[in-house]
Amino acid sequence: MITFGPVSSRRLGKSLGINNISHPKVCSYNCIYCQVGKTIRLTATPETFFEPEIIFNEVKNHLTHLGPENFLDYMTFVANGEPTLDINLGQTIRLLKKLEIPIAIITNGSLLSDKSVRKDVQLADWVSVKVDSPDQHTWNLLNRPYTGLSFDRHIEGILLFASEYKGFLCTETMILKGVNDDTGMFSKLAGIIEKLHPQKAYLSIPTRPPSVQSVEMPDINKVNEVCRIFSEKQIRTEPLIGFEGTDIGYTGNIYDDLLNIIAVHPLREDALRILLYQDKADFSCIESLIRQKIINVVRYNGEKYYIRQYSDQI
Repeated sequence: MITFGPVSSRRLGKSLGINNISHPKVCSYNCIYCQVGKTIRLTATPETFFEPEIIFNEVKNHLTHLGPENFLDYMTFVANGEPTLDINLGQTIRLLKKLEIPIAIITNGSLLSDKSVRKDVQLADWVSVKVDSPDQHTWNLLNRPYTGLSFDRHIEGILLFASEYKGFLCTETMILKGVNDDTGMFSKLAGIIEKLHPQKAYLSIPTRPPSVQSVEMPDINKVNEVCRIFSEKQIRTEPLIGFEGTDIGYTGNIYDDLLNIIAVHPLREDALRILLYQDKADFSCIESLIRQKIINVVRYNGEKYYIRQYSDQI
């Protein structure tokens, strides 16, 4: 389950997802709001998950099953964990560039203090770096990083990357009620992001089921206040507070399409039913996957979502 979609992205248009981290979830963070669920293996040491040639061939094969209506804007490394934990990331990007489709990476930035990681990520055309917290305490509370990581070193790594990177750089900040929605805290955070000079700073709220059930969306007035603070520092800001839509690419194989998507992207019921229609499948296959405990159904903010369920998480 390496590729999925394409899916509609609020940031990237039509994006073909590349999951270069094998399950169960392997990450350097265990964020309380993560839509993929809890981190099963917490680490900050890059390793091999898939050989680059395997990823390249999977992506190339996936593209042959997409119709002309699914013209891609990007191929995006958005993994079941942190994509920069893949020690072969740079080599994989070099292979994928043969397909002549722009490449994006969504990273938490925790490994950018490593020169070799920065060098790999710089190969991408578009990079989103997560910056949720302005201090060690909030970082530990919200992102729950691997114990071997240092907040100061993490910020230094992101600043170094930003100073070297020649592509489109953006930041993404998740706002949670009662955790990091304090005005003073966001003034400090804006100070950090200002130094990165991103082309765009995205502000997110948890629109999908989070890994910790107590996580809550902030008041919309708080989001507006953050936008004001960022704008005062001349940071080009955009809030991501809505549903992306139901436009999802399909290959004709409902099992592959569904399981590949929900491994990293919980699927709302209306989008799921459209995918079933496109793949000429009926709801009985979903019921079968639920009975086998391969997928699970959760409710969040009045909507029904379908998520991947691994034996480690039962």
